[in-house]
Amino acid sequence: MGFRIKVPLLPFELRSPSRITRRRTAVATFVVVVTATGSFLMGDLLWGMPLKGAAGVIWALFTLLFGLLSFGASQAAFGFLARRGRGDRATIFRTLPDDPSAVPLAPTAIVLPVYNEEVTRVFAGLRAIYKSVERTGQLEHFDFFILSDSTEPDQWVKEEMAWVELCRELGARGRIFYRKRRINSNKKAGNIGDFLRRWGRRYRYMVVLDADSVMAGESIVTLVRLMERNPRAGLIQSAPALMGAETFFARVLQFSSRLYGPIFLAGLNYWQQSEGNYWGHNAIIRVKAFIDHCALPQLPGREPFGGRILSHDFVEAALLRRAGYEVWLTPGLEGTYEELPPTLIDYAKRDRRWAQGNLQHFWLVFARGLHSVSRVHFAMGILAYSSSLFWFISLIIGTLFVVGFNRTGLTWIPEPGVANLLGLPAGAQAGVLALATFVLLFLSKILAVADLALQPGGMARFGGFGKVCAGVLIEVVFSVLLAPVLMLFHAKFVVSILLGSGVKWVTQRRESEDAINWREAYETHRGHLLLGLVWTLTLVLFAPGLLAWMSPVLLGMVLAVPFSALTAQRRFGLAAQRAGLLCTPDELAPPDELRELHWKLEAPETAAFQREMGGRDVAFTRAIADPYVNAVHRCQLRDRSGRAESITEYFRMMQEHLLREGPAALKPHEKTALLADADSMDRLHREVWTRPLADLAPWWRDALAAHAPKAV
Repeated sequence: MGFRIKVPLLPFELRSPSRITRRRTAVATFVVVVTATGSFLMGDLLWGMPLKGAAGVIWALFTLLFGLLSFGASQAAFGFLARRGRGDRATIFRTLPDDPSAVPLAPTAIVLPVYNEEVTRVFAGLRAIYKSVERTGQLEHFDFFILSDSTEPDQWVKEEMAWVELCRELGARGRIFYRKRRINSNKKAGNIGDFLRRWGRRYRYMVVLDADSVMAGESIVTLVRLMERNPRAGLIQSAPALMGAETFFARVLQFSSRLYGPIFLAGLNYWQQSEGNYWGHNAIIRVKAFIDHCALPQLPGREPFGGRILSHDFVEAALLRRAGYEVWLTPGLEGTYEELPPTLIDYAKRDRRWAQGNLQHFWLVFARGLHSVSRVHFAMGILAYSSSLFWFISLIIGTLFVVGFNRTGLTWIPEPGVANLLGLPAGAQAGVLALATFVLLFLSKILAVADLALQPGGMARFGGFGKVCAGVLIEVVFSVLLAPVLMLFHAKFVVSILLGSGVKWVTQRRESEDAINWREAYETHRGHLLLGLVWTLTLVLFAPGLLAWMSPVLLGMVLAVPFSALTAQRRFGLAAQRAGLLCTPDELAPPDELRELHWKLEAPETAAFQREMGGRDVAFTRAIADPYVNAVHRCQLRDRSGRAESITEYFRMMQEHLLREGPAALKPHEKTALLADADSMDRLHREVWTRPLADLAPWWRDALAAHAPKAV
């Protein structure tokens, strides 16, 4: 899955300071020159505005936002150039020898943290990874861990039974492990930290997955060999491709990511080199370095800006780099995948959490000892969300000035028709700025299509030239409608965070069948709709000349409700797939891992498991009444002695409520407490089978009838 080359570089040859300096200087020069040019044009256009202070605000916002566009365009441009010819020599792949199998492997843990995720999808993905690693012939070097932080009682039992079944099916007892954490402190970072404290010293590396991750075994083996070949590497981040999209919303994003992503990733690696970043999953980490240097600090103050760190991955990468370890990206490594939210609303919910995590990094931009590139990563993460607020403010200010000028007859040019310093009329100069902005916005799309066309068989991988062009046109229209809505979402998120509103840890909706309906779309986007209508009416009445310029922004706001509801529909996404539109190479020629994942999800035994364990309190009830499920669950618990009498009485009270009134009598946290207590599970199982039926709730009579044959 990696690159094989004829002349490998030694690790020290990859880290040429002069090469890195030249690359970063080239990127910085591109950004500075383009930004300065645009800034000068805008300043020249605004110099005669009567309200000097407001003009300065507009100019400052424009310069910042134009600079961000320039930076994005620079990554596309340099990524395109890096992929030409024989490719970029300064990638970590170049350190592998002609025969990568000559590089030995080391003990590696593959860890999969989960939190109330769809059980069948999680374990089908893990099964696909396990089988793929097994096909490499290197399975003895890997152990697999499901690290559960799930809080739902039914979820806990389902995970245990899915784990047992997976171990039985694969013959993987002693190779795949399941651990349910009792106290869910510090979320995913705490889950990984708890694993490392208990078992981390047994492994040299760990591959961190997400609940929706899939990785090819060859890709995992390649990452381990890269770590072995580069002792200074503390973390190597793969670039997962999006997969599994079914709704129209997800399919457009999946297509655009797969088409435009390669040049952006090559451009990102071009300038960051060994000062890369960590995205939280589908990455390999040197365990000892992580244990020794990546304990997360507590930020000053309270949430949302203070307290525990949400976006821990950026911080962990910066801490590794501060300790002298390298962090690399692997553009071009195939066989690494993740899913994405199926709807715009779910996408925005995820962005809300990420927005808070990135804004927290404001404290760390100025932290002592960090590498300058790590500070750049923090700053870019902050600007990724705050820039939407800046765009919104600049549009509002610009609209207010044009409306004010139209009502008063004023103009920002001292005399109509008089040119500024460049000798261009104001309209022409504004047109040049608009054209430059569009060039920066569309440069990445043009270069990505050109890069694909220059690859042998590149177009065919996406269905052909016509399908690629149609997909790009669909993506452009889609992006025009999506951008204003995301701008408003992000601006709202930033303002709410600044006002002290934090975010809760919730499970991400991943299933396409749960697509939003029109009511949910209206409730979510009615503010966007109202703002768009008011803004449009204002321009119609007071500044009709600006309406054409603002139409792309206003159209997205006005159509937010139908856009969100219709793109969330699975049928439209599948219709596009049947027509061959928005397809990716991984769909047209699926790798073994994805074929196995889909086969397992559609297998009869998967549907049977969902039926048997489906329904509220069904899995919880089986953990008590079903002898086999109870035995499996009980074996995962620790016996506790020396408990206070008051606590024993409290558990006895909950047990009696459960037996006499059924599961509905208890709250979720009380059920979880019973599931975590070995004595309670022993006693409840014994009582439901020995107590007279008249003393049990009707719920238990039905449960015993269902599970009686299994007890024989």
